[in-house]
Amino acid sequence: MSGLVSRSALIPTWRAVAHRLGQVAVDVTLVTVAYWLAYQLRFDFSVPGRFEETFAATLGVVIGLKLIVFTGARFYTKWWRFTSVRDLQAIVLAAIASSLLVTAVLSSWLPGDVEVVPRGVLMIDLVLTLTLVGGARFVVRSLVERPPRGQLAKPGREVLICGAGNAGNLLLREMKRNRALGYTPVGLIDDDPRKRRLRVQGTRVRGTRADLPRILREVHVDEVMIAMPSAPGRARQEVVNACRDAGVRCTTLPGLPELITGEVTVGQLRPVRVEDVLGRAPVDIDFPRVSRYLNGSVVLVTGAGGSIGRELCRQVAAVGPRMLVMVDHSENNLFEIDLELRERGHAGLIVPVIADCRDAALIRGVFEAHRPEVVFHAAAYKHVPMMEQNPVQAVANNALATVVLADEAQRMGVSRFCLISTDKAVEPKTVMGASKALAERVVQARGGGERTRFAAVRFGNVLGSSGSVLPIFKRQIAEGGPLTVTHPEMTRFFMTIPESVQLVIGATGIAEGGDIFVLDMGQPVRILDLAHKMIELSGKVPGDDVPIEIVGIRPGEKLHEELFNVDEEVTPTRYGRVMRATRPALPADGLTAGLDELTRRVAVGRPELVAQALWATLRSGRVAAAEGESLQGWQTDVTEEAPPT
Repeated sequence: MSGLVSRSALIPTWRAVAHRLGQVAVDVTLVTVAYWLAYQLRFDFSVPGRFEETFAATLGVVIGLKLIVFTGARFYTKWWRFTSVRDLQAIVLAAIASSLLVTAVLSSWLPGDVEVVPRGVLMIDLVLTLTLVGGARFVVRSLVERPPRGQLAKPGREVLICGAGNAGNLLLREMKRNRALGYTPVGLIDDDPRKRRLRVQGTRVRGTRADLPRILREVHVDEVMIAMPSAPGRARQEVVNACRDAGVRCTTLPGLPELITGEVTVGQLRPVRVEDVLGRAPVDIDFPRVSRYLNGSVVLVTGAGGSIGRELCRQVAAVGPRMLVMVDHSENNLFEIDLELRERGHAGLIVPVIADCRDAALIRGVFEAHRPEVVFHAAAYKHVPMMEQNPVQAVANNALATVVLADEAQRMGVSRFCLISTDKAVEPKTVMGASKALAERVVQARGGGERTRFAAVRFGNVLGSSGSVLPIFKRQIAEGGPLTVTHPEMTRFFMTIPESVQLVIGATGIAEGGDIFVLDMGQPVRILDLAHKMIELSGKVPGDDVPIEIVGIRPGEKLHEELFNVDEEVTPTRYGRVMRATRPALPADGLTAGLDELTRRVAVGRPELVAQALWATLRSGRVAAAEGESLQGWQTDVTEEAPPT
């Protein structure tokens, strides 16, 4: 059995070697022809005898030197059928370098007593080498991309590509190279007037986005593909509206954040989602640069099975850490992200750990066992109404668990610690918001210790996260409605999961200590408008096919969310989409005493006492120890002011 396995495993290797030897043999032939033809052209096909001797004596040297340069340029690690413009640049450089090397060698040394190689021969040889070696590769690619004769009469789905830039060009190339995909491009549209009526890989640019309704009337199109990763949602919405009016299917490439670690392919096309048409400009960030601090590091992510935690794990794993420790108390959620990353080829670096972040002894063991250098603390309870009914768990998981993680990070000398926060921590009106605000205060109080830089990153609603409005609306649409909206004027800030995580990683990299970073969420979106767009994207009519019901604002819910507290000073950072919010820290004594009292009350488990101590701790600046007031006094003081629980 082992012998069979070994023999079968060698087959691809021998095929690869044979393929490379074949490429070398062709190049040897082309270099020989180029060098011979250079002599013929230099002497008008009447080469003197003495130069024929020079040709014969130096041919081996020329071939050897050029093959050395070609090998160094990695010519024989690539398939000619996939030759690209970048490969052409490499061919030009290699041809020039090899000719310069040949000139240098033959100018200082000649085999035997032969004539010096004429300079004209060397110049012509350079041009011919470039033409033959480069041309051969592009001829092979052209022949491979040319569809078989039988397929010319079998067009696939006729598609129109929106966007004649890099992404559209790559889609077009893949469709023409692989006819098995079943697509026949019938045109492109692009808003650049210079491209009007031009042809891209033989396919005509038929107009701009404004011409799309007319084009869909005049040309038979089965599907419109949006290939504009950097386009704002408004532009995508216009394309979707035109396709819906014409009854044509519309698909799209993901936005820049989703494409940041991969190349554009037809397989990435998907139906248009509501996050694609929200109208906000997508994040354009140099992710490889901002994430360099993660490369080769041990990274720990809490809440790794949640929506934000999963995307953090995906993006961190793609950067190349030495180890990725994934902590979550949910077995199923942790199993899913663990399986996903293993299937992506990251099995050697991931360590799944089932643990509750409130368990100080267990967390200490995790830190001592793996010694993380960067910590992303994403574990939290986030549903506002649920936490209003369970304030003990909200405080324990959101605030006190942050203390546990921060203590261990400081003790173990972690380089960077980032808390994932929320806009509900701004001027909080609910227990959930107050618990996250207290977690921010804990991070702010730690500041930039001797070895650990603490930071919190605050942003609004994340599109598509578990329990968010999008999954709820999708379920309600599937059930025929109604879609429940709390208030017709209610607005929220929205951001996609990939772009929010990219900005979290970028912000953590510039943390100086005790920073509160706020992500630019763009303009707030009306929930009612979001409901309309989701119904329309499902192919239905709002109000007619799917009713919308206004159910009223829930206790503690804000009509409009905010991103900054009234006492915060906002300054820009070197990343345009990340701002730094600075405010006076809570008195250290008051914060410490409040956290101690919260710990005691959580252990007792009485919700009303926990909620009272929570609000009192956030206002601990008004109850300084010098006034001689006890925590019992805090409870009495805040009973009338605390929001209902």
